[in-house]
Amino acid sequence: MYLWKKDILYLLLAGLCAVLVWRFTGYFLESLLLISLSYSIRLVYLTQQLERSLHSGIQAKNAPKDGIWGKVYQHVFHTTEANIKRQKKLTRIIKKFSKSTAALPDAIVVLGKKNEIRWFNPAAKSVLGLRKKDKGEYILNLIHTPAFISFIQDKKTNTVLNIKSPTDERITLQIKIASYDKNSHLLVAHDISYLKNIERMRKDFVDNISHELRTPLTVLKGYLETLLEMEDENPSPLLIHSLQQMSNQSQRMQSLVDDLLLLANLETEKSEQLQVNIPALLEQVCQESKVLGLTENRIQLITDCQQGLKGNGQELHSVFSNLIINALKYSADDSVVTVHWYQEKQHLILDVIDQGEGIAEEDLPKITERFYRVDVKRTREARGTGLGLAIVKHGLARHDAQLVINSELGKGSTFRCVFPEEGI
Repeated sequence: MYLWKKDILYLLLAGLCAVLVWRFTGYFLESLLLISLSYSIRLVYLTQQLERSLHSGIQAKNAPKDGIWGKVYQHVFHTTEANIKRQKKLTRIIKKFSKSTAALPDAIVVLGKKNEIRWFNPAAKSVLGLRKKDKGEYILNLIHTPAFISFIQDKKTNTVLNIKSPTDERITLQIKIASYDKNSHLLVAHDISYLKNIERMRKDFVDNISHELRTPLTVLKGYLETLLEMEDENPSPLLIHSLQQMSNQSQRMQSLVDDLLLLANLETEKSEQLQVNIPALLEQVCQESKVLGLTENRIQLITDCQQGLKGNGQELHSVFSNLIINALKYSADDSVVTVHWYQEKQHLILDVIDQGEGIAEEDLPKITERFYRVDVKRTREARGTGLGLAIVKHGLARHDAQLVINSELGKGSTFRCVFPEEGI
């Protein structure tokens, strides 16, 4: 009520003036109309000043300092001033964000509910070929790679896609999708060309060096076998021992070269897909493992189904053989290794179960890496190339299968190969 005092006082004075004019002139209505008109003009003037203040953001010089209009002016001015400060702050934040995203080497694209482009950073222009006028366009109308279309439609946030850049075939992009709102997604494209080139160089080196080592190793093994088979009336124990050690090491090098070449083929070459009789193949692998001298009657083969797979027989032979031989190597001589082939729902599964020393939980993610060895104390030395499980992983990947490992120290391990329905 206090705020209205000045305005009520103006109205009372205006009414008093109207009464005085009426007393002296006798024109009451005319005097009242004149006073009302004057007050209306004042209201129009104050409203105009308020509009100017809103437009310019600066408080009018002639604005009332008290009364209800003075309070309105103060609220409007402070609100406008706060909005201006907030707008400047947001502008600075947006500028910093724009500079930071412009400095990012990765292409970033914000997609809407229907995969329309809402925003993208400068890197997206160079590697994805996007332009300013593409904002609002559907990204699938601009990038027509089939794998990219399927990836965007599925919007799987836990997977990645490697494709060639639409602007440069020499650039390989790794695409990821992240959801940050119900109807918004973030597409990130990372240039992995350098990593791909390093990987290709590494594969080429391993492939070339493996091929180059094969010939001298074959010659060396041949001469060592000849020397060991030569009859000598008084053979030197030191010479015989040295030749035997050289032969063992050359055989180990031969196995390493063979595994490297097999791994290189699994990573690069395409394989012929035929129907493979898995029960017969497992029977063959188990018999071969016994011939290797790893103690007979240690393998228990269980085939609960006779279903085969569409795949490459040699690659599947390498996968199964590595798993079974590893299980035999890393378990006691009197323990049993169970090989179980069965069907579960829409999957065919092979379990290789041993009662060996087991694998620590922190080692499980690493044991399929090349040359990785678990550091444990063994009662006997188990030699190998360190490539067996890497061959298993790549061999299964070529058949769209997964390797699942469950293990507990001191109790053994289960290596499970899960083949999808498409491979049945």
